[in-house]
Amino acid sequence: MPIHSSTSLQHSFLTLIAGSLFLFAIEPADRIVATEPTIVSELVFPLNSEHNHAPGIVELEDGSLLVSWYRGSGERKADDVRVLGSRKKPGDTEWSEPFLMVDTPGFPDGNTCMHVDRKGRLSLFWPLVLANTWESCITQQLVSDSPLGTDCPKWVRRESLWLKPDDFSPKALAMLDELVQNSKQPIPEKLLQEIAEVKQRLPDKLFQRLGWQPRCKPTTLSSGRILLPLYTDTFSISIMAISDDEGATWRASQPLIGFGNIQPSVLERKDGSVVAYMRENGFTQHVRVCESHDGGETWGEVTSSELPNPGSGLDAVRLAQGPWVLIYNDTTRGRNRLAVSLSNDEGRTWPVTRHLEDQPNGSYHYPAIIQSRDGKLHAIYSYFVEGGKSMKHAQFDLEWLNP
Repeated sequence: MPIHSSTSLQHSFLTLIAGSLFLFAIEPADRIVATEPTIVSELVFPLNSEHNHAPGIVELEDGSLLVSWYRGSGERKADDVRVLGSRKKPGDTEWSEPFLMVDTPGFPDGNTCMHVDRKGRLSLFWPLVLANTWESCITQQLVSDSPLGTDCPKWVRRESLWLKPDDFSPKALAMLDELVQNSKQPIPEKLLQEIAEVKQRLPDKLFQRLGWQPRCKPTTLSSGRILLPLYTDTFSISIMAISDDEGATWRASQPLIGFGNIQPSVLERKDGSVVAYMRENGFTQHVRVCESHDGGETWGEVTSSELPNPGSGLDAVRLAQGPWVLIYNDTTRGRNRLAVSLSNDEGRTWPVTRHLEDQPNGSYHYPAIIQSRDGKLHAIYSYFVEGGKSMKHAQFDLEWLNP
């Protein structure tokens, strides 16, 4: 994904009419007792002059870490963009030399995320960009039955995720009309023309079925169902790809429609409800939130949390100990500060925040986060500074986060 990915319609329209969405109430939460905090971090590879962006991370069965990202001369408009990977085995202090994970000749490959299922199989997800536009993306899946090794996993299957959501245009059009009607500012003529184009696209089956792409890792629910969060820049909304057969087949959920809510990260509460935290792609300047009470099939109203967001990716993880962790840029402008927040009440409040990055310059963004079996947290994120670009890995424990 680009650093600023939304169309002029999405930015200008949401700037005018989506600024007054909803905030959650804050309730107190207990803190976790601290013991000897630790944190270490390092670049995955030396600063590189190409565009390196949008990482994913998993822990494999032997305790090794595998990361993925894309590299090329640009993004959707650069046909040389390919997906690279690197490994770090237990006890190693350095990452392996980057290796090619996948390259679709003549087409850009985009945002990466990965998932290890209950049988130890690895899936890599990313969008294939057909026509150098985000609207033309088709999410791809590569599967490895034996992902251990020293370089690229041995892929045994590649699939395209063909999603066929139920027609969501009536609901979306009604919401769009309501937003326009409730706008507190006059809407310029040019913007009205762009809104008309969106209205024309919404009922089109092609635009409803193409353009979905991943960013955050899949979540396995207590039922065994896998939810792969997807989003589209065509309408600036999100959706879930649902698999009830360990990733062999996928189908579409009902979309999460908030016009400015993209790149979801999904967590499951103890009561079985599912919460999606999403990048702000409009004007609210806060992390977007939406809930499902039927395993991700249907979704409620998209609201806004109390957490700031400048229009940048985020990720979340439920820890084995119970708390939730969210990693995001906690600013309203810029990506020079990368925060990690802790919730002890399943996302209702986030009373503890530490920073992995807090610099006057640079961009530290598009994070992915997991907890390894030894209890450590591992964050990987795009690291952009004056001398080039890399992926940065940070390993820390709960005691560092909650001292």
